[in-house]
Amino acid sequence: MNSQVSIIILNWNGWEDTLECLDSLYRIEYPDYNVVLIDNGSEDESIEKIKEYCGGEIEVHSKFFKNVQQTNPIEIWEISEKDALKNNFQKKEEFMKQLSNKKLILIKNNENYGFAGGNNVGIDFVINNLNSEYVLFLNNDTVVDKDFLTEMVKTAKSTNVGMVGSKIYYYDYEGKDNVIWALGGGGMNLKTGFVWHNKFRKEDIGGLGDNLECGFITGCSLLIKKDILHKLKGFDKDYFCYFEDADLSARCKKLGYKLLCACKSKVRHKVSASSGEYSPFLIYMITRNNLYFVKKNHGSKIYCLIYLLTFRLFGRLFRLGMRNELGLIKYYFKGIYDGLKI
Repeated sequence: MNSQVSIIILNWNGWEDTLECLDSLYRIEYPDYNVVLIDNGSEDESIEKIKEYCGGEIEVHSKFFKNVQQTNPIEIWEISEKDALKNNFQKKEEFMKQLSNKKLILIKNNENYGFAGGNNVGIDFVINNLNSEYVLFLNNDTVVDKDFLTEMVKTAKSTNVGMVGSKIYYYDYEGKDNVIWALGGGGMNLKTGFVWHNKFRKEDIGGLGDNLECGFITGCSLLIKKDILHKLKGFDKDYFCYFEDADLSARCKKLGYKLLCACKSKVRHKVSASSGEYSPFLIYMITRNNLYFVKKNHGSKIYCLIYLLTFRLFGRLFRLGMRNELGLIKYYFKGIYDGLKI
């Protein structure tokens, strides 16, 4: 018997990416899953477009799968943030009786709570209302292969595995679609908060085997047993976004679980689609959360502060200088200042 999986996707002003992601999901071979889509207070027409898609009114185009107009509409259950948090899913029995995977729970958050807070609304809903054994967090700017979830669940059933990631490719890297963004995730240094991706920007030449142990699993594609997620109490909302997946990984490892990449599970990711590459927001949040992560998981900020004011600073100055954007360095120092106050 296959284990049921709840797939949580977060949307914020990105309905076009979200629809391509959903369309790839509804083509997968795994037999028992449900999709919980959290709209994180979008200010565009996301809600309307998602409902139109579920009604078969929008045809999705992607270079990674054949475009076939939907013939069977996707049943949609709309839930307010208030009802989701109060465990007030009035059509729960009706949803459970629907055996088809072509269904969607749409939770409408009142505002943008970031990756951590937005997903936590979905976590609470899944734990309190659905019978899933596993929860999968999936970025809305991804496209999945048809057997990606089958391979993840297979790996998750190995002994003492706490979290599982996918082999994640760039959606498009200089015209190539076989360049790796991350193998599951990568490694992390608890003293400095430095995290890195396995096989980052390397072309996939095979030979990786079935599974690879990781230091952390990226939240881009992260499968975790619901019981473990409940013990961990979800993501730490104080991160808002960035480092919340590394933090969840660190806490999972402290419980004694292994983190693995299911190397046969393939996902394609439109990197930086929501925050922008080298945007002020990204520079600030990564720097701020770098310090918070170290304080929380190592107990001291001194190593991290030295690292941020030496090696990391010179690296950031060099990259911004190459892009003629040195003015953005002020957001780096603001991140350090605010990170020290947390």
